[in-house]
This record gives sequence, structure tokens and C-alpha cells, in this order.
Amino acid sequence: MRKLDEQLKAAIVRMPAKEKDKLLLRLVTKDNKLVRRLIFELLEGGETRNERAEELREQIIQKLPQIGAAHLTPGVLLLEIRFWNARITEHVQATKDKPGEVILTTFLLAESFRRHSVMLRSFPERRCDTFAPYVVRRTAMMLKKVAALHEDYYIEFRKDMNELLQFIWAFSPTRLLAQQEGLPQLLEY
Repeated sequence: MRKLDEQLKAAIVRMPAKEKDKLLLRLVTKDNKLVRRLIFELLEGGETRNERAEELREQIIQKLPQIGAAHLTPGVLLLEIRFWNARITEHVQATKDKPGEVILTTFLLAESFRRHSVMLRSFPERRCDTFAPYVVRRTAMMLKKVAALHEDYYIEFRKDMNELLQFIWAFSPTRLLAQQEGLPQLLEY
């Protein structure tokens, strides 16, 4: 981000409030992340973080492809996971919900395996060339973020995380990657 010159800062501060407000409103509309954050903080009072996270979880449950979806392949499932991961990222950027990121991402990955492990095993391993590294990298990233969380949050994602790790270690395309990444087979708390 470009740094403002001190003279320009001083000139902006001296501007009439009405002109500053007009400029601010024009600038804010150009940044969607900032708009989402302002909606959360100013209109919702910053109090709806848990409700937003629960609503996102319900959307994942309802809209993640169901078991036996005819068109589903490892690549299509990866597209779905990336779509929902982007929604989780938007939620975190707006609400600063760090525990929610771990909880929701872990749930998304575990739910994907719960629903589609049979489909994933039905394809040759080479069909999981993009799916497997993505899942292992996201899991490793979430495990690093777990270390920064207070242990009181662990109860909210412990079951999903351990189930996800079991799926990863039982699925041959992810097993070798998990070994290379140093993922545990079980997360002890």
C-alpha cells in the first residue's frame, strides 16, 4: 500500500468534514473487504460473529454435493472445497474470527471426506493429483493455526480434525504427502 506524504495528510485533515465524508464514501465502495468488515462492525455491532459462522456451516452442509452426485470427480470436489474455503476467508476477513477459520475449514474438509471418500477411492490415484496436495496443505495450515488458539476452542473442532487426519492417513494419495508434511495421525489435546 502506498504511503501518504506528510503534507498531503495534513491537507486532508484540514479539509471540511463534508468533503472528507464524500471522499471517504467513494474510497470505501472500491474495497469490498472493507465494506464487509464495516457492515459487520458498524451495522451488526460486531456481535454476530458466531451467528455468521453457524450460518456458513449450515450453508456448507446444505450445498456441498451430496453422496452419489453423478457429476462428481476429485477435481469437481476440489472446486467446491475452494469455493467454500473462499467464503470462509471472507467471513474471517470481515469478523476477524480466527477460531472460526479453523473450525469451519476443518469441518469443510472432514465433511468432504465423509461424504465422498467412496467416490475418491473409485478413481485412479492420478486423478487426485490436485485434490490431495490441496487438502494436505490446508490441513497443515490449520494445524499451525491451532497452535495459536486457546485450548478452550479445541473441543469445537477436535472430532472433525481427528476424523480428517484419519481420512488423510487412510487415503493413499494423501498419505505420502502427509508424511512429507509431517502431519500427525491423531491430534492429542
